[in-house]
Amino acid sequence: MTDLESTDMTQHIEQSEINGILWSACDTFRGTVDPSEYKNYLLTMLFVKYISDVWQDHYDTLKDEYGDDEERIRRRLERERFVMPPGSLFKDLYAQRTADNLGEIIDQALLAIEDANKAKLSGVFRNISFNSEAALGQTKQRNVRLKLLLEDFNHPKLDLRPSRIGNKDVIGNAYEYLISRFAAGAGKKAGEFYTPPEVSELMARLMDPQPGERIYDPTCGSASLLIKCAQWVQSHGSRDYAIYGQEQNGSTFALARMNMFLHDVDEARIEWGDTIRNPLHLENDRLMKFEVVVANPPFSLDKWGADDVTKDQHGRFTRGLPPKSKGDYAFISHMISSLTEVNSRMVVVVPHGVLFRGGAEGKIRASLIEDGLLDAVIGLPTNLFFGTGIPAALLVFQKGKKQDDVLFIDASREFSAGKNQNNLGKSNIQRILDTYHARADVIKYARTVPLTELADNDYNLNIPRYVETSEDIEQIDVSALQNDIDDLERQWQQARARMQVHMLALDLRGAE
Repeated sequence: MTDLESTDMTQHIEQSEINGILWSACDTFRGTVDPSEYKNYLLTMLFVKYISDVWQDHYDTLKDEYGDDEERIRRRLERERFVMPPGSLFKDLYAQRTADNLGEIIDQALLAIEDANKAKLSGVFRNISFNSEAALGQTKQRNVRLKLLLEDFNHPKLDLRPSRIGNKDVIGNAYEYLISRFAAGAGKKAGEFYTPPEVSELMARLMDPQPGERIYDPTCGSASLLIKCAQWVQSHGSRDYAIYGQEQNGSTFALARMNMFLHDVDEARIEWGDTIRNPLHLENDRLMKFEVVVANPPFSLDKWGADDVTKDQHGRFTRGLPPKSKGDYAFISHMISSLTEVNSRMVVVVPHGVLFRGGAEGKIRASLIEDGLLDAVIGLPTNLFFGTGIPAALLVFQKGKKQDDVLFIDASREFSAGKNQNNLGKSNIQRILDTYHARADVIKYARTVPLTELADNDYNLNIPRYVETSEDIEQIDVSALQNDIDDLERQWQQARARMQVHMLALDLRGAE
């Protein structure tokens, strides 16, 4: 293929076309498999299709260079970013689409890919089986569904070779598109694996991660927030960063690993496990420390592990143990303990109850504020997050720079209304960022509040206490209003007298 032909083909492939083909592939499972399950099969197959097409592209290039010297081609391919063992390519699976044991064939291919790429893909496929009767039905039904799935992904326009699609961001964008679509329909489960992209962008830009810094998300879901942070550093011309995350849900952990790989963030360390009960990012048996920590933890998680951390070896709960039924401050305490002692910052999404609830949470909140760790409270619009319509806020903390005031921003009215969900527009995000960096009062939008005032309010962080957003009530001149009433009264009496005269004249004419 000539460069001209390649360019021409690339021009005819739009992101929207790829997204549409992928979304229509979901029809194979709709109505027969739970959406929370089939997203894993769609996203895994997309991953396999992409790495197969990239490998094939590299193979074809080397074939042009080395001809039939397969041994030389093989040695070169072994030095590529990943290795595809014989029989594991998508085209190999597609060729066997009518096999009676199709689910088993796909599972064996996934295992071979994982074994050949342990450094990058270890554990990625351990939580999914294309041969699962419980998830995909009995053998006959399962084979039909898997055959249709392979045929969907064999669509001519779903050729994802770099020489064809050009911009490598296309596949990452497609992956994010599918994850967001699944999140939109997943109800309460959506928050378990996805943060809306505009919120992730806001959080990444608030943190402004710099080259050489460690970036950590203790509840990373599908890793979209971490990817935004990595892309922020990349946008400033550097790939010098280290990404760390932990995710409790096995299927979501796998999505995070694949998502990182598809976004070319190969060196990310994503661990599978319960962050509170068993944090896995350690150095010398102590919590690893990070310059940037970001998270969108599950809201007010019940049974988060209070009984398991009463003697926490990492000293995360010296300010107090959060209530058993609400884990918000458990995650916040873990994040604070994971910050380096100087030049570090964190941002976390919380429900509004975190701002004002009393008891154990109130004591933890007071301690954090008294220690000068809380930097800002940012109120966000309602119906912004998948699976919940309740309003949320961002809490920004800093270490190594003791704060003597806290910035409050009420951005709850700054959004673009959507059909099913509200969105933060670019101008909304920019206004928050400009206000945060200026740290100046803005009427009905932002106010910097000294710690003494917070103490007087028992460290209640309810935003309306500090940022007045109610509309001004027009002053009423009671005397002038009474004069207007008196004038209207006189006009009414005059009109009534004229009417009586007219009525009397009509009666007289009738009598004649």
